[in-house]
Parts: sequence; C-alpha cells; structure tokens
Amino acid sequence: MNLLFDSFWRALGYCFRPRVILMSLLPFVLIVALALGLGYCCWDTALAGVRSLLEAASFMNNLWDWLQSMGMGGFKSILAPLIVVFTVTPLIVVVSLLIVATMMMPGLTALVAEKRFAGLERKSGGSMLSSLLWSVSSTLLALAALVVSIPLWLVPPLVLVLPPLILGWLSYRVMAFDALAEHASREERREIFRRYRLHLLGIGIFSGYLGAAPSLILASGVLLAAAFVILLPLAIWIYTLVFALTSLWFAHFCLAALQALREERAVDVVTASSSPNPCTTDQEQLPYRHDSDPHLPAID
Repeated sequence: MNLLFDSFWRALGYCFRPRVILMSLLPFVLIVALALGLGYCCWDTALAGVRSLLEAASFMNNLWDWLQSMGMGGFKSILAPLIVVFTVTPLIVVVSLLIVATMMMPGLTALVAEKRFAGLERKSGGSMLSSLLWSVSSTLLALAALVVSIPLWLVPPLVLVLPPLILGWLSYRVMAFDALAEHASREERREIFRRYRLHLLGIGIFSGYLGAAPSLILASGVLLAAAFVILLPLAIWIYTLVFALTSLWFAHFCLAALQALREERAVDVVTASSSPNPCTTDQEQLPYRHDSDPHLPAID
C-alpha cells in the first residue's frame, strides 16, 4: 500500500510540470475536434432516432402521464438528449483513454524513467505491435462488456458501478502494459501483473470513477444547446487530465515495482552463490581417519 500511495502523490506532482501540460494539449485538441465533428454530423440523426423509439414504446405513454401529473412534464423534452449523451459518453471516454495512452503514455513513462529510474535497464519486453494488439483486444472486450451491460444501467445502483469497473479494467490493461513495455521483459511483466493485479486494477477503477465526473458536466449541458458546446471541451479537458494522471500513476507504480523485483532477485542470486554447498561442507567436516589410506601402515 505504501507503493500505491507514494506513486499517486508523485503522479499528482508530475501533473503540474510544464512538460506534462504541453504534452496534454495535442490529445485534448484532437479529442475535442473528433467529438465536435461527430456531434455536428450525427447529433440530429441520433436525437431523432431516440425520440422515435421513445414514442413507439407503449409504456412510455404511461410514464409521460405520470410525469405530467407530478409537474415534471418538461422532462420529456430532455430525456432523448440525456439518453444520447449517456450513450455516447462511454465511447468518448474509451477514445480519450486510447488517445492519451497512445500519444502521452510513452512520453510520460520516459519522463518518469528519466527523473527516477535512470539506471533501470531497458529489456523491451513489449514491442509496438504487441502493445497495439493488446490495446485493441482489451478495447474490444471492454466495449462488448459495456454494450452487454447497458440493460443493467437501468438499475440505479448498477449504473454507478458497472461503467467505472469496465473502464477501470480497460485502463489497467492498457496503461500497465504500456508502462512496462520498454523496461520490463515479458517474464517480468507477467510477474508484476501477477503480484500487483489488485493494486493495478484499483488504480484503474479509481481513474474510472474520476472519469465519470465529466459525464455530469455533459448532462448539465443538455438543458442548453449553447452551453453544451462550451461544456463538451471542458469535459474532454477533464478526461485528458484524469488519464494523464492515471498514466503517471501507472508509470510510477510499475517502474518502482519492476525495480523492487530486480533488487529482490539480485539479493536471491547473491545469497544463493554465497551459501556453502551442503555436500561439500559435510565432506570437509569429516574427521581424517588414518586407517582409511591403504598405503599407510596400520596403527595398533
């Protein structure tokens, strides 16, 4: 746990470095451009599709009547935009995570290695191709889990649990792999994943809950279209900062764990080489028997 909290505070401090802030600008601009372009092209179509589905559902008429009797008839006009926003938000989060992991993670890991682990040997256990395949496979699994779990989001407690868990698992898979790709061998990476699986998953889940905060900002912008255009870049900026912090946290934690693993193994090697051979020791401690040599005369 000391390693977990120490890595967090170090990562938080690194977020205020000018180099990290500059590195976050390009992913932020790229994500905002993609989000605004997607909204410009698909917002009206998606909104019309959701409204037609809501109107076609017979049980929704009873819901509208109940809301009207409770004095919340205006909720009908914002329900479709809310559904669109909360449906698209996981996609924005996943894209933000992948862009930050691709464009920032190598630079952030190099920064941490330069400042704290300059003497750590680079064994390059993960190539660019293996990292890409790992990220794509993990993302497909996470997206499949999100799609399958959408009906469960209608249960109030589960909507606060399932998406952060799935996104946290994706963060752990992608960022922990990238943090160790340059410095650890394949065997060392597997050993660290085995030893610290719960710690790494905890970092990912924590970042998943932090990443859920901008969803509230996006939802509040649904009430006013002009505000949504302003709040969308703000939410994406928070996503970028959250995933930059997560990347630094994984980098500090994984490289410190790798250094500790190598020091532990070095001590084991030294201990094994310095310990006496039991068989040799027993032979050396045997008393010399005069009569054991056939060339010497027997002693009465």
